[in-house]
Amino acid sequence: MDSMSKIREHMEVLASDGQHVGTVDHMEGADKIKLTKSDPSSSGQHHLIPIGWVHHVDTHVHLTKNRQEVTQSWEHVA
Repeated sequence: MDSMSKIREHMEVLASDGQHVGTVDHMEGADKIKLTKSDPSSSGQHHLIPIGWVHHVDTHVHLTKNRQEVTQSWEHVA
């Protein structure tokens, strides 16, 4: 996916319902986005989101899942 190369640090990540779910910290390998733990939505810890959830990237990272689906399924990082 060409849009994956557009993902940058500090980009806002939006769920399919338009709700904020986090801020990009960096890419974790080639297939996951690591979210910052300093974002108010993070509860003070990093979370990983699979690249497969990304619908498209413009000035934000837009996901195919709604906020509830994302927060129930994202991977927690200690």
